[in-house]
Amino acid sequence: MEPEPHHPRFASGGRAYVYVLPCRDEDVLKVGFSRDPFTRFHDLHRRFFDFFDLDRGMLVEVDHVKEARRIERALIERFAGDRCVAPLVVREAAAGKTEWYRGVSPAVHALAAQLAGEGGHSVAAPLRPWLLDRIRERADVLYDWSGRLHDIARDARVHGADATAVERVLVDTLDMCDRIGLAVDDYVSAEVARWYRFGGG
Repeated sequence: MEPEPHHPRFASGGRAYVYVLPCRDEDVLKVGFSRDPFTRFHDLHRRFFDFFDLDRGMLVEVDHVKEARRIERALIERFAGDRCVAPLVVREAAAGKTEWYRGVSPAVHALAAQLAGEGGHSVAAPLRPWLLDRIRERADVLYDWSGRLHDIARDARVHGADATAVERVLVDTLDMCDRIGLAVDDYVSAEVARWYRFGGG
């Protein structure tokens, strides 16, 4: 990882995933597919772990992008009449303004599960355990990455520079790990943990 304000990557290589991602506070959900759900979720909203309801979300894991596209297309066609405008806070630059649906969450989940079963595909639902497994696979990277960003922010403050962007990325990433269920203090230095708990968080 490079010592710049970018989130660490938690990709799961070699497969594709169809996702059903409900919002936490309204009956709206996003349907799509990605090779890297972690990055995709973050692209939609920088604090996706707060904005979306991970305990109602699901992933269908497939071997090929072609199959992911087929399942996504089936969902899009079935619920075309229920499309809605994306929440304003979703990043339009991430092409996140399409494939949003209102009031059909149980039906979307049921069809996605049916298609997964017909194809013999694995389903991760809820999302939190799957996300936590991906974080744990790369958790060893978190120590060095967080330390470097913490040092960059500290040095910037010492020299009177604005460290807000770097600190925000660090806090968001540690918040993500914490909310999903990782014991953050076990994977970062004591200095970073103190900053996060008492100074940066």
